Amino acid sequence: MNAPRNFDHVALLTDYGLDDEFVGVMKSVIADIAPHARITDIGHNVRAYDVRGASLMLARAIQYVPRGVVVAVVDPGVATKRKMIALEVAGGEGVLVGPDNGLLVPAAAMVGGVERAVVLSNTELHLPAPSATFAGRDVFAPVAAHLCNGTSLHELGELVDPDTLMPGLVGLPQIGDSEIIAEVTWVDVYGNCQLNLGPDDVVGLMAGSNRLTIVVDGTDRSVAVVSAFDDIPEGALGLVIDSYGMLAVAKRQDSAAQDLGVASGDQVVVRPGTGSGTTTRVSFGKIAPGAPRQ
Repeated sequence: MNAPRNFDHVALLTDYGLDDEFVGVMKSVIADIAPHARITDIGHNVRAYDVRGASLMLARAIQYVPRGVVVAVVDPGVATKRKMIALEVAGGEGVLVGPDNGLLVPAAAMVGGVERAVVLSNTELHLPAPSATFAGRDVFAPVAAHLCNGTSLHELGELVDPDTLMPGLVGLPQIGDSEIIAEVTWVDVYGNCQLNLGPDDVVGLMAGSNRLTIVVDGTDRSVAVVSAFDDIPEGALGLVIDSYGMLAVAKRQDSAAQDLGVASGDQVVVRPGTGSGTTTRVSFGKIAPGAPRQ
């Protein structure tokens, strides 16, 4: 069994926003129990109840978060029978704390996978509460603080098999010989549309080309594959390798999402080009109900 570790950093991600006192109360609970701990914010303006979006945000950020504890709370099932969990990752250098609803698993995968998982069943480490509807304050924040004070993972509750955890909600691309079915995973504040594709995924379809064709509602749009946003011609669309190493459809100083009428969760089909061999076809649409997800 791994020896307890004293952490000195807690990172927070929630959909609480900053208009209410919720984030401040969570930070206060942590500071009261573990006054030595530094607290930083990954983000609190996740769209309300958007577990999928929050899981992507956490997965993108996790490699830059310092050693310590991450508390992530986007929890539509609060006060229901969904489990509250802590996941040990990165050889014990980090612990992810939050609900078992698919929020934590993608981030854990980004840092090597879940090594141990526990259900937060030791109520002695929780705050007394008038109800079960503010788990961020009453369970997740105090658990994070106790971890910073050297409480070991096994003291938090019973071990569970990581394979029984709720999987992530973001689908893997379906890569075939003649086409790739992918999706828009994230639209940032600039309107850039990140895909769940890396550049290597489309090399076989491009056949040395540096162009794609995007088909939206039956309309073809030619897209250049470029290395910088400023390389996209004025008014045109481009395909850029974004800051996380994924392909993103972008528009120079404008919103590609608005231009295309697409949003997070929309399907992308990538096919080889026709004619001169200098284009690759891409089509956007909604993912069909029941489509496989990770």
